Amino acid sequence: MNSGKMADAVPHLSLTVEEHSVIEGALEILQIIRPNWQSSDIRCKFFTDGITNKLVGCFYEPSQNNIVDTPSTQSIISSEGSNGSNGSTGSLSDAKLDNNVVLVRVYGHKTDLLIDRGKEIENILLLHKYGLAPALYATFENGMAYAYEAGVTLTPDTCKDDDIWPLVACRMAQMHKKVPTGKVQFERPVLQGKVYQFLELVPERFTDPIINDRVWQTFPCPSDLRLEFDILYARLQDIPSPVVFCHNDLLLGNVIYDKDHEKVSFIDYEYAGVNHQAFDIGNHFAEFAGIDEIDYERYPSREFQLRWLTEYLLEYHGYDKYLPGKVEDEAEYLYVQVNQYALAAHFMWAVWALVQAEHSAIDFDYVRFAEARFLEYRRNMEIFFELQLPDWYPE
Repeated sequence: MNSGKMADAVPHLSLTVEEHSVIEGALEILQIIRPNWQSSDIRCKFFTDGITNKLVGCFYEPSQNNIVDTPSTQSIISSEGSNGSNGSTGSLSDAKLDNNVVLVRVYGHKTDLLIDRGKEIENILLLHKYGLAPALYATFENGMAYAYEAGVTLTPDTCKDDDIWPLVACRMAQMHKKVPTGKVQFERPVLQGKVYQFLELVPERFTDPIINDRVWQTFPCPSDLRLEFDILYARLQDIPSPVVFCHNDLLLGNVIYDKDHEKVSFIDYEYAGVNHQAFDIGNHFAEFAGIDEIDYERYPSREFQLRWLTEYLLEYHGYDKYLPGKVEDEAEYLYVQVNQYALAAHFMWAVWALVQAEHSAIDFDYVRFAEARFLEYRRNMEIFFELQLPDWYPE
């Protein structure tokens, strides 16, 4: 079955959920996709810390009364990066969690300008086929309902935990090697096209005059930004990175750690697609700085990166491939690529944030975020391009 037919097999509901009535809309959706659930037995958790979409978790608990809750970021997981746990689900077993929890995501205002929602659905279905994404229950006019992933989202502290980061490295390697690039729509890396798309959406003048003044104190005009990106991308091509199926947005809130089962899962595939291997890894490392309180002192050290990359390569190529010392050599080469492609990740998300600053209704300082990413890209540009490749060249 091709991706288009798979997407057609997912029920689509002709409903629109208002951004200010997410819980009410979620309950209306559940009446259709979970008709046996009594509204009095559904507990809803509304997540407040997303910077793109809005999400509500719907827990079917027949023994309890319906409670509408607005938790802090320390409650349960969200596909928008909350730092939470599944502790609030009480004694529900894994089997019950699978059957008794539905997540309902409502797309942010104007995010269809940035995201191909049809492609996102195809990505989720494709990755679910390979055991890399949650089940998709239904779509509606401005969102989707899908399965819950038990666990906690990573934080700037836990992302370097020795019990966790090897699991993330292996999970990313599995995605990169399992999903055949020939089965997705775009065979060329999405990086350049995605940055161009975002740049086309950056206004010459922002509607809010305060935002407008703040932006142009830091950024050149869109046409000059495009020229700058072209120079960056051309330099990245000097050491080509393999093209694989990438998540492309592996911020810490999109990694779920299940301590009980010693595994991690990735969520939120809005930007997934064929891309450069080193971009996916470099983007993840850049996200160690956090979102709400960005601190690039948290960017992983060379020593940590080499350990992470060694674990990744052992999974990606197979543990029985390497002679003593060979994996370490290849990790040194990938280290240079990853840090240089991290520059492109900073650039892409800086431009993305400029578009969000014009259109998003979410209470988040996108200009501050854009400035942080763009200035970090410029600060590290020559530093990362001065990194020396090892004499050994991977086959």
